[in-house]
This record gives sequence, structure tokens and C-alpha cells, in this order.
Amino acid sequence: MMTNPDHSENIIEIRDLSYSYGETRVLRDIQLSIHRGDYLAIVGGNGAGKSTLLKIILGLLPIQDGSVRLFGQDIRSFRDWPKIAYVPQKATNFDTNFPATVREVVLMGRFGRRGILRRVIQEDHDAVQESLEQVGMWEYRDRQIGDLSGGQQQRIFIARALAGKPEIVFLDEPTVGVETHVRDEFYALLRKMNERMGLTVVLITHDIEKVGHEAMHVACIDRTLFYHASVDDYFKHTHIIPHPHT
Repeated sequence: MMTNPDHSENIIEIRDLSYSYGETRVLRDIQLSIHRGDYLAIVGGNGAGKSTLLKIILGLLPIQDGSVRLFGQDIRSFRDWPKIAYVPQKATNFDTNFPATVREVVLMGRFGRRGILRRVIQEDHDAVQESLEQVGMWEYRDRQIGDLSGGQQQRIFIARALAGKPEIVFLDEPTVGVETHVRDEFYALLRKMNERMGLTVVLITHDIEKVGHEAMHVACIDRTLFYHASVDDYFKHTHIIPHPHT
């Protein structure tokens, strides 16, 4: 079980990162390191630049100023993308009216590692079963994805990410529109992924009061990084830290 991040190994290193859409600067001089085994909550209000930062890390937006290194490599030459998994908001993640079973949806998570046109082999089926068991959804494997509740669907999308055997998982507001009791179960699942599976977890969220009891570190962003520390330190000093608007 991994309970403490390895501060000696940065798997994501961001230095002097700035980004603009036309004349509008949305990120300014971001400095951020993410350690192997960390559980980091990135918080900030609408328009703070969180999504832009995430898109740059995922290679969806180009570097304008500064640098990003993934697993020791400059992002512009990085090719080992199966090491990185992304779970977007459910609303934009998947058309739940699409006629696909849970097993088929999770199998899609193998395409990044195996290739979309490769023949499915036993290793892929084993990875699907393991991922569904890890999120407690194996018994739903033959259900249609659209027949599941919102919380169950989010577990399936996490299983899809896990099927690719990543080393770090990014999640973008994964509990939006999910009931409170389901949200608690969801955060417990993320903690298990981090502690028992050794996954590095990066969560973009507005729900800092709840995730603060789960995450190890908090990074507050409002176009620039104005706070990055342990969760304990964050709550000790929260009265003097400007809260990101929501």
C-alpha cells in the first residue's frame, strides 16, 4: 500500500507556464510539480484556468510559454501517453444512449495501449475484469451503460481509464450532478486507487471542503498558482488564503 508520495520523483513538472487565448491571458507563470503517488486537488473558480492547464498537460493545447515535462521528458517529444489517463465530466464523456455494454465501454480503455484496430486478446479481457472489480462493478458487466445511474456510470468511466494501466489519472469535476451519498463513495474509491493501487491522482474540483479530507495536497489556481501545500496546511491557513470563487 502506498500512503506517501515520493517527493524525490516528479512525474509532472510545470515551469513558467503561461497561456493566452488571443489577447486574454488565462494562465500566468505557473510553477507546479506533481509527485509519484500524490493525490492532488486543483481548485479554482470558473475561468481560473484549471481546464486550460489540464488540456496543456494532456497535450490537447500547445505550449506557448514555459515548459511541461512528463515522466522526465519534454511534452513535445513525449509519446508514452498510456501512462496518463483522463476522466472528464460525465456530461461530456460519453453518449449513454449508445448501445454498448459496460464491458464494451471499459474495453475501449485498452485502445490507447493496444491500438484501436488490434485484435482483442485475453490480456485485454483480464484487464477489463480487473478494472471493473477494482471499482466494484464487475457484476454489471453485461448491462447497457445507459441503464446505470450517474454514480455507477462514473465508476465505469474510471474502470475504462484503469483498463489502460496508467500511472497517473486526471479527473475533471467528476462528481458534478452526482448525489451526496454517491459522492462520498466516489471519493472513497479515489482514495483506494491512490493508497492501495499506488496511482497518482489529480482531481479538479470545486468541492474542496469534502475532498480536503481525502487528498494529500491542494493547488489553488486563479490564472496563476497562488497556493500549493498539504491539505493540513491549507486548512490551517484557509482564513488568510483567498478562496477561489465558484
